[in-house]
Amino acid sequence: MSLAINIIGTKVLREKSQEITSDFEGLKDLIKEMFETMQTSNGIGLAAPQVGKSIRLFVVDTSPLAEDEKNETKKKELLSFKKTFINPVITERFGNLVDMEEGCLSIPDIYENVSREEGIKIEYYDENFQFQTLELHGISSRVVQHEYDHLEGILFTDKIAVIRRKLLKNKLFSISRGKFRKNYKVKLGVK
Repeated sequence: MSLAINIIGTKVLREKSQEITSDFEGLKDLIKEMFETMQTSNGIGLAAPQVGKSIRLFVVDTSPLAEDEKNETKKKELLSFKKTFINPVITERFGNLVDMEEGCLSIPDIYENVSREEGIKIEYYDENFQFQTLELHGISSRVVQHEYDHLEGILFTDKIAVIRRKLLKNKLFSISRGKFRKNYKVKLGVK
């Protein structure tokens, strides 16, 4: 079942998410529904706050990006990076700051350059609640950092230049009021 995606202006997107335990009711179903929602919405990452749950959970699947990748090694990495992150903690950020255009299912039709560290180390529990550590670089690192920000109540537009935020203010306000076109279910926080 595809879930509704909360749009900018929804309170849950600005809350710091809470950790969960392995006995969290309906966890397996929620993870399955989040992957389905992400795929039907043409996303590559989706955090629980985006579907109205203020819990420390997100899913990623970078395989849609592999289609345009020419480098075979990178293509294989993108195709195989499909993971569930529960109670994640980024323990280290490293490398140069890299600018890259980002978008978000919760902020339709806005794409802006965001600076992020090239790599991270992250600890988390997988979908079976097994503890994992991972070192990520490049696009997988960026996607995870973007989704991790959602758990902290941070949107990618918070990380762009102040002047760009000011220029986008009216457009973001319109989006929060439902003035956009998308083919996925949404939930507005402001009416």
